[in-house]
Amino acid sequence: MLLLSLLPPFLAVGQGIAKPDFEQAREAVEGGRILPLAEVLARLHETQPGRVIEVDLDDEDGMMIYEAELATPDGRLIEVEIDAASGRILALDEEDGD
Repeated sequence: MLLLSLLPPFLAVGQGIAKPDFEQAREAVEGGRILPLAEVLARLHETQPGRVIEVDLDDEDGMMIYEAELATPDGRLIEVEIDAASGRILALDEEDGD
């Protein structure tokens, strides 16, 4: 399954330096504060088909955001920001090939 190939989520902590914090992510899911990554990616795939390249979990001013990078079937690279609590897509940007 595609989800098994994903890198674990990361949380932004400290002085803007992202470090892996799997325990906090797991506790946030178990506590119902964020949706599981598998559920978020399943929802995303319904509207944005493609292969997931990378996923990060960031804390942006107290709001947990999944940032997913996808390669679309037509070869574009897009970045999607998703509210980790609701699964709602917040932003979708196509990355330049430069």
